[in-house]
Amino acid sequence: MLLLILSFLSALLYGAHAKLNANSTTNIALYWGQNSYGESDGPLAQQRLSFYCADPNVDIMNLSFLLRVVGNEGHPELNFAAQGSENCTFGSDPNGDDLAFTNTFSCSQVAEDIKSCQQDHGTTILLSVGGATYSEGGFCTAEEAQAAADNLWSTFGPLLPNATESQYRPFGTAALDGFDMDFESRFTQSVPFAQRLRDRMDAQTSVDGKPRYLTAAPQCPYPDASDDAMLNGPNGDGNGAVPFDAVFVQYYNNYCGDQSFAKCTTEQPSFNFDTWDTWASNTSANPRVKVLLGIPAGITAAGSGYKSARDLRFIFDYLKSFASFGGVAMFDASQANANGGFLPQVASGLNAVAAGQRKRDEL
Repeated sequence: MLLLILSFLSALLYGAHAKLNANSTTNIALYWGQNSYGESDGPLAQQRLSFYCADPNVDIMNLSFLLRVVGNEGHPELNFAAQGSENCTFGSDPNGDDLAFTNTFSCSQVAEDIKSCQQDHGTTILLSVGGATYSEGGFCTAEEAQAAADNLWSTFGPLLPNATESQYRPFGTAALDGFDMDFESRFTQSVPFAQRLRDRMDAQTSVDGKPRYLTAAPQCPYPDASDDAMLNGPNGDGNGAVPFDAVFVQYYNNYCGDQSFAKCTTEQPSFNFDTWDTWASNTSANPRVKVLLGIPAGITAAGSGYKSARDLRFIFDYLKSFASFGGVAMFDASQANANGGFLPQVASGLNAVAAGQRKRDEL
């Protein structure tokens, strides 16, 4: 009962806060959690979540990653860099069986920061499910996938009326604004899993009016090897596809990455944003879906695809003509922080292109 009361008070306090804008071309999403820059301490090490939310250029924070949807004793398993220190501590089973809680965490600092990000900065907070090291493989049946989605919702969504004091919630009374599907390997029964999350979020939004989001992070080759069923339906024709609010297409570590972009021409033999724009308008279950350009935030963030903020302006100028273009998604926060000035320069480039487009539209 105490948890439920706290959740209700939080809802009154935070209100509708989500910052992702489906009508904007200047959204910036930032992945946080993996400390890919690699510093263990000091100003270039991964900082706490609230540090990045305080940047007015950041609209969306993707907590990365949830590595297992169904881990030990059925509990989802998180992996953040520096877990076990300030970010998270190993969880304890309220019933006394701590072995059952191996690889589960209590993340009080992250929980505090989720609330401050939402309340003080209006930042959209998503949980990215999967990542490059995900190997769980999905589920055998649709019923198992739906049950796992229900468990994920009760773990990271708003507290449900039937919540108990012993329910595993690594972020306590803090509630996420949605989920990001970032499967980079085989994931069976992905459609019923993602659709159930969509349904649960939409049902809650109809009650409290708060916007909630479902996103995906496919690789740039189309169709995506792991996310295709969710994006295009089981038969690839759009029927039965899951409605996503945005996709953060990874334009790095692939032949079609940002490094393949040809400046000063509309002919792009490898850089295939036009293909994803066609998907958005012709196949997506949500015709208003936004496609964000996934970029490395530093030269060591990916094997290929990094572009300086100056070079990215050429790409933004090309992308402005696509109705689905919605901004950029950066991997990751530690790289952006270490790459001095990169994030504000990218934001400036997006804003300059958007302002130029508005001026042309007014003529």
